[in-house]
Amino acid sequence: MHGHFPPVDPPPGPVPEVRVPLQALRGRGAATALAHRFARDERAAFDDGWGAPGLAAETPAPQATTVHFETARSALCTNDSPDVGFEYSVNPYRGCEHGCIYCYARPTHSYLNLSPGLDFETQIIAKRNIAALLRRELARPGHAVRGLCIGSATDCYQPIERELRLTRGVIEVLGDARHPFYLITKSSGVERDLDLLAPLAAQRLAAAYVTITTLDPLLARRLEPRAAAPHRRLRTIRALAEAGVPVGVSVAPQIPFLNEDMEQVLEAAAGAGARSAFYTVLRLPWELDPLFREWLALHYPQRAQRVMARVQDLHAQRAAGTVYDSRFVQRMQGSGLWADLLRQRFAMACRRLGLNRERVELDTSQFRPGLAGGQGCLF
Repeated sequence: MHGHFPPVDPPPGPVPEVRVPLQALRGRGAATALAHRFARDERAAFDDGWGAPGLAAETPAPQATTVHFETARSALCTNDSPDVGFEYSVNPYRGCEHGCIYCYARPTHSYLNLSPGLDFETQIIAKRNIAALLRRELARPGHAVRGLCIGSATDCYQPIERELRLTRGVIEVLGDARHPFYLITKSSGVERDLDLLAPLAAQRLAAAYVTITTLDPLLARRLEPRAAAPHRRLRTIRALAEAGVPVGVSVAPQIPFLNEDMEQVLEAAAGAGARSAFYTVLRLPWELDPLFREWLALHYPQRAQRVMARVQDLHAQRAAGTVYDSRFVQRMQGSGLWADLLRQRFAMACRRLGLNRERVELDTSQFRPGLAGGQGCLF
């Protein structure tokens, strides 16, 4: 005997789409390939209802890194921003495998039609001709020697540098031309090139900065998943200092309610041999705003709202409802009460530790364009 079941009315309206919960990806800063600002379509994973009920979501597959080679058209990038302490920069790579979630360079991947999220840290562009190009540009008659930074928009010692050695090639060219420079990194890989850096530093042609955002290893692993651990960066500062390379520490960016150990970082860096220091506040231009919010929701949901509110305060943007003030100077140091307190903490710590007492002045008088072009020099 068959029972009779009344017909079931379909639910009114369309079935709501259920988004798949975000999951952190091992070894990566971003959790999604967030659409860039020029994209026509935005895609997001959702639950189509075909999964087995009651089963836990599958662990996301590891994201492999792909290196693409590019024949660059220029090596030197010029900068006229009054709040940046260099006029030229050289970046041997585009994108960075370190995966720092706060990296202000992430939105530049949009110009490549790539995501500032996962693509920035998994799709790396290597400028294979960077050293030869730099040699030609330095040899031009019109080149004026100015402050030059290696690694302003990428880490010049990210993992692929071990194999490609593009940064080493850049340093060799700058050394040949007697062109002063400094570099900035989070990697212990810089120690490989001490054989080049130490002699140049002795001639006042080279200096280095090592970024240490926090001494907390768990926070560092979440913020900067493939960069060297904080204790390893301290060893790198010591190695540079003992080799005679003027070395400073960057305690950037300062993120409210997350890396609150600025004074401890400065003290540890000074103890390792750092002579100078600087910091910036967190800035979230373009796609970096939603990316950082995603990261907060994954790793620190209980304090996400407080963090973002204080970021607004640091940029005096609470009334405007935005999180970023792009004006020169304010974008780096912030403005308002909380920015002033941060400045005071930094100044007091540096004064107590003897940091920034003497400015490291590199010697621009030794530059010889002929040496850059491979010519001999009579003097």
